Amino acid sequence: MISAAMWKRARELTAEGMSFVTATVVRVERPTSVEPGDVAIVLGDGTIEGFVGGVCTEHSVRAHALEAMATGQAVVLRILPFAEEGEASSAHDLMGAIGAVTVQNPCLSGGAVELFLEPVLPARRVLVVGETPIADALLRMGEELDFAMTRVVGDEIEIRPGDLALVVASHGRSEMTALRHGLDACLPYVGLVASGKRGVGVLAELRGDGVSEEHLAQIDVPAGTDIGARTPAEIALSILARIVATRRDGSVQAPPAVSSIDAGSTSPTLAVDPICGMTVAAVANTPSVQHDGETVYFCCEGCMGAFNARLENARAPE
Repeated sequence: MISAAMWKRARELTAEGMSFVTATVVRVERPTSVEPGDVAIVLGDGTIEGFVGGVCTEHSVRAHALEAMATGQAVVLRILPFAEEGEASSAHDLMGAIGAVTVQNPCLSGGAVELFLEPVLPARRVLVVGETPIADALLRMGEELDFAMTRVVGDEIEIRPGDLALVVASHGRSEMTALRHGLDACLPYVGLVASGKRGVGVLAELRGDGVSEEHLAQIDVPAGTDIGARTPAEIALSILARIVATRRDGSVQAPPAVSSIDAGSTSPTLAVDPICGMTVAAVANTPSVQHDGETVYFCCEGCMGAFNARLENARAPE
């Protein structure tokens, strides 16, 4: 069961718009030092707050939590003891399943742990330019769809990493500047609320200003799915339907993982321990050595020592 302190921490991170993963122990096989219901939080920089097991278990949790954060998809992580060749693990069936990952942990002392890793990502921002009835309807209805709706007034547009969409619903005010901002930032969705005739004129003006045909093709004008919308609410519905489709498009990446420690950090890369084959996150506290101009990462000091010993033996004279 999640503790009051961990629940408070999760709410703080959510309020700050930070990405994180909750790692909940679902079941265990002894010997292990965790219990079903134990919960930890994995931040965007790989920091683990809470307890999910020993150092090697933490490496597996960290690596797959960061992957879940990058994809936005929850996953069941099964961490099994390393089985010798020809020996079947008694803990779980090794057959893969959708939404499940099984790893063998050479550092475990015979136990097994199964965890549910659930990414908690900030709501994607949708910028709405204008103070019109359609803009008002977009802002009101978008919140119900778990978008972070943000009104933009004037030419001051701040586009952040992870922003999803820009809708220009200003009826001619600041349209050109706003559209160019959205295109320059390569937002997944840029829409212009305008009639078909006026939309053609706006595109022609942008073309005259040097905007490429490739960029012009990215502007949804008239914005939204054609449902015969007439009222501001109906038009907003048609636009939000298009933005929802964009959000669910597999080609749209999840927002960058950000931790409360460093608002500019991104998800660390993953590496494979050359000694035991474990996947680890390449973070500051992961054991590592420099070799041939590259950084080599390990699951523990033991594997790093074995790697160094191997290098020393290779350099030793015959």
